[in-house]
Amino acid sequence: MDTEGIKLFVLAAEKLNISAAGRELGMPPAVASARLAKLEKTVGADLLRRSTRKVALSTEGAEFLPFAKEILAQENAALAAMGFGNENVSGTLRFAASSTFAQQYIMPLVPEFLDQYPGINLDLRLSDMELDLIQGSFDLALRDAVLPDSNLKARKLAEDQRVFCASPEYLAKWGTPEHPDDLRAHQIIAFKSQATINLNGPQSEQSQFKPRTSQNRLIIDDGLSYKIATMEGAGIAIHALWSVHRELAEGTLVQVLPDYQMDAEPALWLVYPKSNVLTAKVRVFIDFLLDRIGSRPPWMEGRVESSAVKPGKAE
Repeated sequence: MDTEGIKLFVLAAEKLNISAAGRELGMPPAVASARLAKLEKTVGADLLRRSTRKVALSTEGAEFLPFAKEILAQENAALAAMGFGNENVSGTLRFAASSTFAQQYIMPLVPEFLDQYPGINLDLRLSDMELDLIQGSFDLALRDAVLPDSNLKARKLAEDQRVFCASPEYLAKWGTPEHPDDLRAHQIIAFKSQATINLNGPQSEQSQFKPRTSQNRLIIDDGLSYKIATMEGAGIAIHALWSVHRELAEGTLVQVLPDYQMDAEPALWLVYPKSNVLTAKVRVFIDFLLDRIGSRPPWMEGRVESSAVKPGKAE
């Protein structure tokens, strides 16, 4: 049912003037008359009696009027619950993210967000194991790849890169690989199960790194433990740049095979269930993270982004 037509009917019933009600809603007289006629056709009754001199409620219009007001009240209540038309956005937002990323970049921002939106409560589920959005009833999640799930949508938060790195102590003991094939002779730290990685080298050289055929001395599913093991010299590992950019700058980690780029466009994505309406609490949190993190990711300073696409506002 056309709620704009219902608004017109309620106003016309109060003013007993269709043209005046239409003007209040920004409708020319002809449009207002047509909108009201359409509503009457929908309900199957004349709601207003018109004459050349006056307008009056019909019997059916008088019966329909309280229901029309209730429809509008329910619409306003629903929109208010979603935060539309109301600066005081409220509700509980369930957000799943990598605990390692959250500790470094999200948790320091949480107090600011809560101060800015006092009506929103955050239910944060932080784990380096991927959580299912639909089964877990999450409003939003942070992922390092776009999922081929037709039930999800994604918004890019920021660019990222993947790099091979090791501690100076490890390289001093075991030597520095100069070609991806050299990795077969090295101890490798694997994060969960890693797939084969295609590498683009100097002079258009193409090669591969296959973690499953390497010496995986450690397989870890926790990001912080993964980085600590690398820093302590347990082996060579592939890290997200956001995780190790400070250590690389300080020299506590060293990038290995810097001339070989992984054939991928890694990025951080905010993923949410597909819906016709993005709720206000999710929209403001996405916009907040885009502004505080996506607009100037510290790990990408001085590096060329892998894509010309810039993060934008949430829809």
